[in-house]
Amino acid sequence: QPRHLLELLRRTTVHGESNSALVIGPRGSGKTTLLNHVLKDLKEMKQVRETLLENPFLSGLLQTNDKVALKEITRQLQLENVVGDKVFGSFAENLAFLLEALRKGNRTSSCPILFVLDEFDLFVHHKNQTLLYNLFDISQSAQTPVTVIGLTCRQDILELLEKRVKSRFSHRQIYLMNSFDFKQYIKIFKKQLSLPAEFPDESFAQKWNNNIQHLSEDKTVQDVLQKLFHHSKDLRSLHLLLTLAVSAVTVHHPLLTAADLQEASRQHSTDSKANIVHGLSVLEICLIIAMKHLNEVYDGEPFNFQMVYNEFQKFIQRKAHSMYNFEKPVVMKAFEHLLQLELVQPLERPSARAQREFLLLRLLLDSSQIMEALQLYPNCPTDVKQWAASSLSWL
Repeated sequence: QPRHLLELLRRTTVHGESNSALVIGPRGSGKTTLLNHVLKDLKEMKQVRETLLENPFLSGLLQTNDKVALKEITRQLQLENVVGDKVFGSFAENLAFLLEALRKGNRTSSCPILFVLDEFDLFVHHKNQTLLYNLFDISQSAQTPVTVIGLTCRQDILELLEKRVKSRFSHRQIYLMNSFDFKQYIKIFKKQLSLPAEFPDESFAQKWNNNIQHLSEDKTVQDVLQKLFHHSKDLRSLHLLLTLAVSAVTVHHPLLTAADLQEASRQHSTDSKANIVHGLSVLEICLIIAMKHLNEVYDGEPFNFQMVYNEFQKFIQRKAHSMYNFEKPVVMKAFEHLLQLELVQPLERPSARAQREFLLLRLLLDSSQIMEALQLYPNCPTDVKQWAASSLSWL
């Protein structure tokens, strides 16, 4: 895989060939590491060193629309002065101008450009996929040598591309997988924590490394690692767990223990959404319980505010002894607060004319998260807890 990517980029820099490719793999599988490794090797090649490779890096999380993306490309290529106050008729015209500004002489002496699009699948949601269309279109032309590399964790990414965009993509795909088993995961655990041979205090390094070896064989530690391994093979999760554990080391507590790793695991698996629930009002908690019941009744189908409000009214009329019956606008305001906290998500962007009561929504908490959060919720009324735990028979 590094060989394929290296050859692709070498042909761009040395021979002025344009191209495009996608690097696909789950989070933490090493997509960015692979690209950085290839770019490092590329810069060490004798032929390439003579050719300057421009390398604009865009992220779908930051460049949320084509206008922002184009501004970022201009900044990274240091062409703000060239663009000045020029007005362009279209996105394509603007991009073509930027690339033309970088050209010098013929195709082989022009400055080669590598566009890296991280979180590539988010660029698919830009209006008309204009950025992708123009970048792929240029990568097929015989003008400025341009290669476009997309990094994504979506296996179905090609199905998300418009027909005209897909027709301009080279269909080169490099797949990465986390293929290591649990034994190798333990080895990674040991390697990450072991001190190197050149560590200044040899005596301490030996003690530390012996302790890490014992920990890797400890049943408690293996259970902690097994739980994390089954949840996510992403090595960044392991790094976070080990960072939390190592932060417990002090002068008086110089060696890691199994208890440190257990505590780190507890902190690591703390549910951030459940933590948000602890700060909600009782009315907001009731709305979440109403949504929980709707999910159970309609088997996870989307719902709207009106359905949630009706469910809440049933509870007030039949079961509630401690709850005050709020006016509908007050309930709507509490519901909008849940939307702002992203505990509830609309299925599509609401239009200005859409009635808010009938906008289709989905709850981003599952039943177990809600029940766990309620156990820790301070002074939660008993009848509210009973309603959350009740079956649907009372309906």
